[in-house]
Amino acid sequence: MVDESKNIELTEDDLENKSKGQLIKMAGQLRDRRNELNQMASERASKRDDLNAKTREKVDKAQEHREKRDELNEQVQEHKESRNELNAEANELFDKVEQLKSDMELDEGKDLEELEEEIEQLEFKQQTEVLSSEDEKELIEKIESKREEYEERKQKLDQNEDLEELVEEAEEVRSEASQHHQEVTELADKAQEHHNQMIEAYREADDIRDEADEMHEKFVEAQEAADRHHEDFVRVQKRLRELDKKEEEERKSERDKKKEEAKEEAEEIYQKFKEGETLDTEDLMKLQKTGLL
Repeated sequence: MVDESKNIELTEDDLENKSKGQLIKMAGQLRDRRNELNQMASERASKRDDLNAKTREKVDKAQEHREKRDELNEQVQEHKESRNELNAEANELFDKVEQLKSDMELDEGKDLEELEEEIEQLEFKQQTEVLSSEDEKELIEKIESKREEYEERKQKLDQNEDLEELVEEAEEVRSEASQHHQEVTELADKAQEHHNQMIEAYREADDIRDEADEMHEKFVEAQEAADRHHEDFVRVQKRLRELDKKEEEERKSERDKKKEEAKEEAEEIYQKFKEGETLDTEDLMKLQKTGLL
């Protein structure tokens, strides 16, 4: 803020009633304070401009993050569309797989791995447990039955290359969809990061702009005070010129008065000279000054 106590106040009474010497002193004070305030205003303007430049830098940085965020979001949308299309395609392929399995009656009963595990468990039981002849025979028949079931299902699967190819194709499409989903996740995270940085840059720009606005108010305050002092300085200078002019007019008037008095005195002396009176040296000099001799 401007220190008001250092300001110079000029009133109409000062202009009208202060002496010329006092006004000259006041003019100097007004000039010095004006220069001091102009310097203060210049410094504040410079600080304001620096802050405005920093504000623009932050806004530009925020805009860069905005553009990058939007670019990433476009990529996210593209990968989402690709992912959704591939997932839809994979779903169709898996539906065909299930339909084909149903047609082959492979969707009923146990899969090969489960059958293989059951056979191993039964064989282990046969090898490690003491069984009666009847129980062992029953166990052997059960093992054979499981083996037949296993071979039958395996044969159906082996014979159907279309199913394997369809499963492989479906899994490849699903894998590709997963890759796009991974891209969606990674790009969305990056877009969010740029969004956060954009928000932070705008927040910093607002804070700096507030500082710049405050500094501008201080600049205006100092400049207006400087302008007031300059105006008062000009008023004092004008008053001093008026006083100078008045003094000159008074001096001229005094000179004219003395000149007129000298002329009248010289005419009286000249009249005496014409009348035959004797003139002394001083009288002769007066006549010479007025041009009458």
